Amino acid sequence: MTFPDFIMGFPALDVPFPEDVVQTRAVQSEAGLVIFFTFLQDMVLPPHAHGPQWGTVVEGEITLTIDGETRTYAPGESYDIPDGALHGARIKAGTKVIDVFAEADRYALKG
Repeated sequence: MTFPDFIMGFPALDVPFPEDVVQTRAVQSEAGLVIFFTFLQDMVLPPHAHGPQWGTVVEGEITLTIDGETRTYAPGESYDIPDGALHGARIKAGTKVIDVFAEADRYALKG
């Protein structure tokens, strides 16, 4: 499954990962940032912290460690990362997630 063409027409983000590893499309407002992630390769996201984040798995699998607790999320499952919580992830190739960040400027839009 791919995201619909109109979503793929949204702007990409300037993220610190190569485009052959992860593709992004986003909707940004003053209130927050919604990102459609497609992971093309397995990926490990090192532990880090930022403002609140909520996400849902559309396809594939993501294993998150949030404040020391590790859980694997499958399609249809959602996760909530509190403000300032230390978290990291292992993400399988083919995974698609939708993440919502309270920080509207978490990542800059490309172009």
